[in-house]
Amino acid sequence: MASKQEVRHRIEELGIIPAIRVSSAEDALFAAKAVFDAGIPLVEVATTMPEAHKVIAQLVQSLPGVIVGAGGIQNFEMAGLCLNAGAMFLASDGFDPKLVGFAIEEDVLMIPGALTPSEVLNAWKLGPDFVKVAPCSHIGGPNYFGSLKVMFPAIALIAAGGVTQQTAAHFVRAGASALGIGTELLPREAIATRQANRIGELARRFVAIIGSAREQVR
Repeated sequence: MASKQEVRHRIEELGIIPAIRVSSAEDALFAAKAVFDAGIPLVEVATTMPEAHKVIAQLVQSLPGVIVGAGGIQNFEMAGLCLNAGAMFLASDGFDPKLVGFAIEEDVLMIPGALTPSEVLNAWKLGPDFVKVAPCSHIGGPNYFGSLKVMFPAIALIAAGGVTQQTAAHFVRAGASALGIGTELLPREAIATRQANRIGELARRFVAIIGSAREQVR
């Protein structure tokens, strides 16, 4: 099991968090293996799917070396189930101070969601490793994200919610520590029809885009 520090380092190093939002364990396993084989040994499983904690346990067992996180956490019960199943980080789509406190007590990496400057600042004050700005593409995109980064240069921000191949580089240049990417990386039809090569190609494109954009801002 990777430590909190190792998970943070991996997220920063990869710069991408594939977000798996599917309806079955089989689909989740396929999606995770497809991005793993393409060089991204990290996934976030949305807890909106049935028995997400069991899916997390299967992923941890079947893909050694993959960092598996639980996304969309809304309560302590689900957070606990996912941690017991082997989740190595927790993420929420909104800002709940109690959930952040719970994760810190458990010494597990937590990525709270935020949208406004006040939410970003209040979330960061509690001590998480990252704050996720979501859905960032619908409220100003890279320009809004960049404005938040100018206001809070010391806060490690993740851009999520509608990031595409066309906007990924802009978010990185705006200061994103990493990008949370869902259907643009894992199209539903590609999962349904088991197109591992298509997902692999998308993964490699995003990795290349992120790498190139990071070179430009160094």
